[in-house]
Amino acid sequence: MKKVLLITLLLVMAVFVMAQRLTIVHINDTHGHIWPEGEYGGLAAVATLINQVRAENPNTIFLHAGDINTGVPESDLQDAAPDIVALNLMKLEAMAIGNHEFDNDASVLAKQMEIANFPFLSANIYKDGEPAFQEYLIKEVAGIKVAIVGFTAQETEILEYLYAKDYEWKDVIEVAEEIIPELEAQADVIIALTHMGSNPVLVGPNSWELAKAVDGIDVIVDGHSHTFYERPEIINETIIVSAGEWAKNLGKLELEIVDGTVIFVSFRNLPVIAEEIEPDFAVATVLDYFKKAGGEALNIVVGETTIKLEGDRGVVRAQDTNLGYLICDAMVWKSGADIAISNSGGIRASIEAGPITYRDILTVLPFGNTLYVVDVPGTSLREVLQFTATREAGQGAMPQVSGVTYVIENGEAKDILVNGAPIDDNKVYKVATNNYLASGGDGYEALAGLSGYDTGFVLADVVVEFVGEISPITGYQDSGRITRK
Repeated sequence: MKKVLLITLLLVMAVFVMAQRLTIVHINDTHGHIWPEGEYGGLAAVATLINQVRAENPNTIFLHAGDINTGVPESDLQDAAPDIVALNLMKLEAMAIGNHEFDNDASVLAKQMEIANFPFLSANIYKDGEPAFQEYLIKEVAGIKVAIVGFTAQETEILEYLYAKDYEWKDVIEVAEEIIPELEAQADVIIALTHMGSNPVLVGPNSWELAKAVDGIDVIVDGHSHTFYERPEIINETIIVSAGEWAKNLGKLELEIVDGTVIFVSFRNLPVIAEEIEPDFAVATVLDYFKKAGGEALNIVVGETTIKLEGDRGVVRAQDTNLGYLICDAMVWKSGADIAISNSGGIRASIEAGPITYRDILTVLPFGNTLYVVDVPGTSLREVLQFTATREAGQGAMPQVSGVTYVIENGEAKDILVNGAPIDDNKVYKVATNNYLASGGDGYEALAGLSGYDTGFVLADVVVEFVGEISPITGYQDSGRITRK
């Protein structure tokens, strides 16, 4: 009996000797929210938490599940350089390429990858028949071979069509079915670093569907849907985690690797509360520098106009104006929608003749609204335009439009033309608007509940980009789209 007990004890001890603890810390969808904001401490506080985790277990990997771009002017104006430099200091291992990494042209993404000390990963984006980016990396951690492979939501081709259309978007599941077995032959642990989300998507799988369809993925560290997980989702023996958004939380996943078997130990999303965490000095110092530089960047000239762009409250809420048209034209230009409609109440100032700064455009559009694209049947579009026909001068719901012309007479919307053709009740139109109206705001209830998506583009940034494209502005249409009789 003693001999059996001794053998059993030795076997148990052998298991413990062989077990290796691996910690994965992760963030996602930071969107420039890297400085302290409200109750949250930003990346300097995240760095402190990561330092503490590494002190507990040196076998720690830090990952970002994508979308460093678009959301905070001081970051946007510097092409997310502050974000990347901070992540370099924090020793980020890898980042998934998110859809918002295509908010700018390819030269910006190339510059970001050049200054990063970590790879931007995606295995399903191709160009000229070859992978456009690094597909994966294999890292050895205390004898454990860890494969990290990136996947990006296929709907990026639709969401960020302006620049994403230059790439070939492969089916994620088909790519994964080919690449995961290759990684299984090389690694002990396979992590899919995905920017796919758990919400329904326009095309391709989400992260849950990927886990269900493809065997062999041990962990999915996810982004895109800004989902906060209180506990992991486990599908087909794959552990799926995500940390919400904006560096408000640091995900912490603990695994044990025992004789090639990956065992879940624990998971927590650690809140990044400013008053509870001493910021990392190096990261805080660098970010302070970039914050000041970004503030100065708000005064950078982004365009020029020789005419006044009319956004005065008493005017824009009573009639069509050139600034209202410009904003709606920018929405169509960026999204590829058929038409655009915006509420005049969202336009808060004019732009006088002369140089146009980023600060000027933020003064016009201060609310941080995002560009939203809605699929609107012709009958519903009639309903929306009929609603606008009932609005009175002075109301914020007074419309500004692009791609559509119509006549308002006796409270009725008539003679509706969409890009020069009579409206077709049986057609579904892509309508660009802002996220406020898309939710039914300002009385636009006909838009609420329709199929669509938030592009994530801050409307002010869209207008900045468009103004840069069309400057100098020497004239701009200011009437003829809505005729009021």
